[in-house]
Amino acid sequence: MTSHRLHMVTCYCWLLACTANAAHDWPQWGGPARNFKVGGPRLAKTWPSGGPACLWDRPLGDGYAGIASVDNRLYTMYRSAGREYIVALDANSGKTIWQHHYPAPFLPKTDLQPGPGPHATPLVAGDRLCTAGVTGIVHCLDLATGAVIWQRNLVQDFAGTVLFRGYSCNPLRYGDSVILTVGGEGQGVVALTLSQGNVKWKSQNFDISHASPLVIQFHGQAQLVVLASRCIVGMNPDNGLLLWSHEHPMTGGHIASMPVWGTGDRLFFSFAYGGGSYCLQLAEENGTTTTRPLWQNKRMKIHHSNAISNQGYLYAASGDFGPKLFSAINLTTGKLTWQQRTLGRCSLVYRDGNYLILQEDGQLTLATLTPESLKIHAQSQLFEERAWTPPTLAGTRLYVRNRSRIMAYELPAAEP
Repeated sequence: MTSHRLHMVTCYCWLLACTANAAHDWPQWGGPARNFKVGGPRLAKTWPSGGPACLWDRPLGDGYAGIASVDNRLYTMYRSAGREYIVALDANSGKTIWQHHYPAPFLPKTDLQPGPGPHATPLVAGDRLCTAGVTGIVHCLDLATGAVIWQRNLVQDFAGTVLFRGYSCNPLRYGDSVILTVGGEGQGVVALTLSQGNVKWKSQNFDISHASPLVIQFHGQAQLVVLASRCIVGMNPDNGLLLWSHEHPMTGGHIASMPVWGTGDRLFFSFAYGGGSYCLQLAEENGTTTTRPLWQNKRMKIHHSNAISNQGYLYAASGDFGPKLFSAINLTTGKLTWQQRTLGRCSLVYRDGNYLILQEDGQLTLATLTPESLKIHAQSQLFEERAWTPPTLAGTRLYVRNRSRIMAYELPAAEP
């Protein structure tokens, strides 16, 4: 074999290995594709009598920030003694590799009753880590060392929307930029360069919500979807140009669940406090995207949990201060095919036909969800404290946190 061909084969094998490893990483809010679906080994449908093995369990400060997992390191945020901490942990032991902290005094009229934050999951972007704190302080750090590369304050630098439960947008990478909702005249959404934190573009005149943006692919075009206060919009992520807009009735402080893209042309979004669920159908006409309301349903009201779309149906916990009903809904008709009270408010992750469901009381469930039914295979009580942070699944490792601790569990793999 010639050296040139050997080099090509080596590069190809390296690319395959990187792709396989990347498929099992969890580099941002919602996993690799921001939809709470992740590849990896098939999971066994039975657990030991004591539940999955706990590999480690250590204290962590307050907050609901999710856990990013890349290359045997974990990244998350917490709050302690008036400061926000960004921390890198060894995934095998939970030991701190590095941490960066900074003062983060609460903004006026912040509602601390649900918890002081931070709320947003760190974003791993190549050799950098981007984070957003509860007061709108954004950092870009060196992934290996935690050294600060740049910092922005969305409230001081842009006079962005101040929500009474704090800033909660999970940073989104697109190309060489990080995209964040900000709010205000001409800056509903802002794209900052990963290199220096400079404004690449800013666009739209709306106040923001607690929901995070996502990028979808529609007819070969990338579209940035943002669920804002009083409207949901599609934008060109390269320059911020508006592609389409659809009004809705809810103010930003009452919106906390991210939109869901399903079945190729269905865009679902939901809110609690009497809001209900909505589904838009996107269409392409002469190079222009159009939207039309497909259905509206007030029987499903997603509070701040996540939802997962699969094969034309969507599964999520519904309810705010009343009954919490885990539900299945048809994305074409809006018909609820079943609801049940067993799981209550919870978050969920999908792999290979099964769902890992973490209830807010710390109980973990492995289940199969179909349009007809919920089938529970295994359950285990992991802890007793409030669990509002979605779990992170990397390989057979499950990483979870509550408001005082972070833990790693080994899930049994299915037999070959």
